[in-house]
Amino acid sequence: MQDAIVIIPTFNEIENIEAIIRAVFAQEKMFHILVVDDNSPDGTGAKVKALQEEFAEKLFILERQHKTGLGTAYIDGFKWCLNRDYLYIFEMDADFSHDPNDLIKLYNACHIDGADMSIGSRYVKGVNVVNWPMSRVLMSYGASKYVRFITRMPICDTTAGYVCYKRQVLESINLNTIKFVGYAFQIEMKFKAYLKKFKIAEVPVIFTDRKKGKSKLSGGIISEAIFGVVTMKFKSLIGKE
Repeated sequence: MQDAIVIIPTFNEIENIEAIIRAVFAQEKMFHILVVDDNSPDGTGAKVKALQEEFAEKLFILERQHKTGLGTAYIDGFKWCLNRDYLYIFEMDADFSHDPNDLIKLYNACHIDGADMSIGSRYVKGVNVVNWPMSRVLMSYGASKYVRFITRMPICDTTAGYVCYKRQVLESINLNTIKFVGYAFQIEMKFKAYLKKFKIAEVPVIFTDRKKGKSKLSGGIISEAIFGVVTMKFKSLIGKE
């Protein structure tokens, strides 16, 4: 039985999608892939469907009609995976900012070392970011420090999007109650797992900024993360997590 699947959300990733799929399938351990595509006008979904002929029974696509945010894409992907028998469910970007060679490190942190959730961390050992302008490094690092201060989570990279979940973590979280749709979704998922006292491990990785395609980061996403974290923490204190 194949025990691990990588969810890759996409919107206009035609320049990266074939290469990232082949890189994941080139790993020594076999991972299945679920692409969650938000009706990309550049043909990303069509490219994935064409590749399914080559990678039958291990490459899957979930097509959504509208672009409704990273969080909802992952939640739809989680539900799809939980309806199958996968034991380890990954989040990974399509743009090679997350190195596919690190998949096995995240897998081993859960499968061998006993973590319930492993995080590919940019900040657990210094600052491991390549090709970002200093302003963005400071914003990201500062955001993680801010989230850690507000939530008291003992996690260095609270906004990381390279994650492996054991199945039971996702089963224990009511995915229908997740509020955030942008990058703050990553914070909320970690916070939910932390409140449920799951064992969370950070695995040091090097994050490399995308070379092809355009970033989806926006001011609205940043505001959601900054202001939403306080509300999220307050609700947890009054028992309305």
